[in-house]
Amino acid sequence: MARQAVRVWYDPEGDYLEVLFERKAGYFRETKHDQVMEKVDNEGKVIGFSILKVSSFKKEPLELALS
Repeated sequence: MARQAVRVWYDPEGDYLEVLFERKAGYFRETKHDQVMEKVDNEGKVIGFSILKVSSFKKEPLELALS
């Protein structure tokens, strides 16, 4: 099985975290949690996610199923 790189980017000023499993065209769509967006490709496969105000999860972990 081939290894796949994951791209993680954090902006401390914006308190924004982005994690991409694949580097390909796609778009962000809403999830059930208002701070989390999932990135999907044109077929609807999840290829990443982003979290706004990520520091707000210091005391309790965030748990959310992506599509």
